[in-house]
Amino acid sequence: MRILGITVPNEKRLEIGLTCLYGIGVSTARKILDQVGIDRGKKAKDLTEGEENKIRVIIEKIKIEGNLKREVAANIKRLKDIKSYRGIRHLKRLPVRGQRTKTNSRTVRGNVRKTMASGRRKETKT
Repeated sequence: MRILGITVPNEKRLEIGLTCLYGIGVSTARKILDQVGIDRGKKAKDLTEGEENKIRVIIEKIKIEGNLKREVAANIKRLKDIKSYRGIRHLKRLPVRGQRTKTNSRTVRGNVRKTMASGRRKETKT
């Protein structure tokens, strides 16, 4: 089954398979399936054409994939432009939601430390 150019996995249950679409999580997938009246445990390969079309109609009303990504990017750009606290954190590539930075957030800051195996180097045979 394909929805908006994205292939929904055939072997997974529908409530999990629909989450491959950006912007649809498990709870939203459950709401969609309940609206259509399809069993949550049903697999995508077992759907009829009518059921697929009902799911497509509901999903097309929701803002997902490219439109949602554009909206999120626009919101972040707006925060950066007005120089709000959150916008400045985005600019500096620091955690935005109040996480600590002394010990965590190394990957965000680009301060990745590699662990050393042991203090000794292997002896080279000469």
